[in-house]
Amino acid sequence: MADPLERLARTALAHAHAPYSRFRVGAAIETDDGRRFFGCNVENVSYGLTVCAERNAVAAGVAEGARRFVRLVIVTEQDPPAPPCGACRQVLMEFGPELEVRTLGRTEERRWTLAALLPAPFRFDATTKGS
Repeated sequence: MADPLERLARTALAHAHAPYSRFRVGAAIETDDGRRFFGCNVENVSYGLTVCAERNAVAAGVAEGARRFVRLVIVTEQDPPAPPCGACRQVLMEFGPELEVRTLGRTEERRWTLAALLPAPFRFDATTKGS
């Protein structure tokens, strides 16, 4: 395993808090200037308060001033490995429309672009006003 982003995602996976679903996820994301951030999923007994690994990785980067992400690695313990959920896809689109997404399971790997995963993202033009 030579990819430093994969190593970070695996480190995050080891810290995931998933006592309810037992679906542990680790994610690591890289900026356009080479900085790397990671996150794990954090479940809550009130499922709606659960936060995904991908969004935690993005939040860690944003907290450090990152605004442009280019590569994401997600690690799970299932095959086939899961792509980001819809909410994560929309959040990722905000900061990385050209993002490369790589997911790793126990033995399988999948790759996508964010555009392939979310071909029609929600967009808002603040310069237009409603009627």
